[in-house]
Amino acid sequence: MPISRIYLAPMEGVTTFIYRNAHAAVYGPLDKYFTPFLEPHEKRSMKTKERNEVLSQHNEGLYVVPQILTNHAEGFLELTETLQEMGYQEINLNLGCPSKTVVTRGKGAGFLASPEELEGFLDMVFKDLPGKMKLSVKTRIGMEADEEFEKLLAVYNRYPLYELIIHPRLQADYYKNTPRKEVFRCALEKSKAPLCYNGDLFTEKQIAEFEKEFPQEECVMLGRGIILNPGLPVTMRGGDLKWDEKTCREKFREFQQRLVDGYRALDIGDRNVLYKVKELWFYQSHLFEHAEKYSKKIKKAQNLETYLECVRELTDCCRIAPPGSLGKG
Repeated sequence: MPISRIYLAPMEGVTTFIYRNAHAAVYGPLDKYFTPFLEPHEKRSMKTKERNEVLSQHNEGLYVVPQILTNHAEGFLELTETLQEMGYQEINLNLGCPSKTVVTRGKGAGFLASPEELEGFLDMVFKDLPGKMKLSVKTRIGMEADEEFEKLLAVYNRYPLYELIIHPRLQADYYKNTPRKEVFRCALEKSKAPLCYNGDLFTEKQIAEFEKEFPQEECVMLGRGIILNPGLPVTMRGGDLKWDEKTCREKFREFQQRLVDGYRALDIGDRNVLYKVKELWFYQSHLFEHAEKYSKKIKKAQNLETYLECVRELTDCCRIAPPGSLGKG
């Protein structure tokens, strides 16, 4: 069966509430949006940046799931209670972040090195999870060896997880090497929780191959694939939503304008806005053919007006790359 549910992955500094709202307005809302991770704080409340990500007025009409990064059950439960009071019905535990600064503290993918401690954490959390709050988990398959996942999945299967999102890489892989599809296949057979796949789905071709390889999987989480090609979910949904190239270019320009307007409204200064939108071109430049010259002009732009003019010039002069070539380079 074709993929029917599409989630936006959490990417620190990228998939902000500004990005989520701009993307939903131009390309249509996705099924779920996961926030960049929040961390419980013992001596203070959420930072302004963190609170902005979860304020209800910043996420109207979107199904947003706050993601929490911690290995302390008490802090997790306290933050969950706060989020429930803000109206959230689902929270997500981050067991996938491979960053060394996170892993060395036993958090993110680093928590996977201690299945017994993870089990104790989940015992406490499910014992005191407030109200009808749902808990999903985003996980890697282990630290250094594929074989670690069997024990981790046995832990996950002991609890009523609302959803298990699997990025089938090891912590040691970071974002290199190929996702271990055979481990995901094993999870499809043995997981008690509903599954969602995450990892290296950047193009229409890759998604079609995934659907052929895993016809029973209906749900995917996209991160870099959407940043590279924000219209990818529209293509995946097909039917009347498929656009011609002219419409794709117009939508892309509208999306860029909404990002600039959204960040400008935060009153963070045009220089910071420019930094935020330029950061996306590490990925977005690969959406267009022969865009190198224009991408350089975008990166050299010194103000937002010049930036938007460069974006218009690029979209006027460069065709959208064929599906088979997207993501290369």
